[in-house]
Formats: sequence, C-alpha cells, structure tokens
Amino acid sequence: MDLNYKKSNRILKVDLQISENAKMYIKVLMESYEEWDRQKFGEALLDELSDSAGIDIVKLKISSAKQYHKKSGNRVVMRQYGYYRPRENYIYVHNRTAVQGKILAFKTFLDTLLHEWLHHYDYKKLGLNSIHSAGFYSRLNHLKELLEI
Repeated sequence: MDLNYKKSNRILKVDLQISENAKMYIKVLMESYEEWDRQKFGEALLDELSDSAGIDIVKLKISSAKQYHKKSGNRVVMRQYGYYRPRENYIYVHNRTAVQGKILAFKTFLDTLLHEWLHHYDYKKLGLNSIHSAGFYSRLNHLKELLEI
C-alpha cells in the first residue's frame, strides 16, 4: 500500500468551520435547477468552503451537456458526473442526466459538487493525490454532517 493511500485513510475529518452563508447557499441550491443558478450558487458555496479551509478558490463550470457515459447494449454501464483538474484548479459538473438529458436531482448534483470539491481540499490542504479511499469517503461524510445535509 502506498504512502498517499495510507495518509488518505488516516485523515477522517475535514478541518474547517461551516459558515451560515454556506448553509444558506445549500438551501438556495436546493431550489435551483438551471445551469446558471447552479453555477452562481455553486461557486458561492465552494468559495465559502475554500475560504474556511484556507485554500485557493477553485473555478467551477456547471455544464448543460449530458453526462459523459458508456453503454453496453442498451444499458448505461458508466457515467461521469463531474471531475476535478488539480493543475488547472478547476471543477466541472454535469447538470443533465446521461441518456435523457434531464436536470440532475438536487441530491445527485450536490453530492457531485461536494465530492469534487473534496478532491480540491485533499490536493490543496492535505497535499494528497486525492483518491477514492475509505478516508476520502469519511471526510466527505464529515463535510456533509458539518453542512447538515
């Protein structure tokens, strides 16, 4: 097991205070569906989280394109909800479903947004090559607890 993986699994919580503004942006996002609104309030939420964590603000792009996906026969076997590019300091999130192009449900959208921001946190704050370890998911759950979602 490599050192990055071990370090990721040792850190179970995020080190930040959640502002009332961050909680308010969650509530506003809950009522937002269109790309423009999710872009504006998603950026505001990520700015709040980044400021609280003492890390660089990350650029965000909410896309109106359908999710990238692969099919086997008539079944979707893989879909990409979003991604983080550490060298570009950039998060990209799809706002539409893979096949039908419907607006993503709020929970799916928010889970993706926070998941990608946590990769940013891991890279900038913890110095990790952020991976999907048990520690990563523990930190993600802790972040959601702090945000009361």
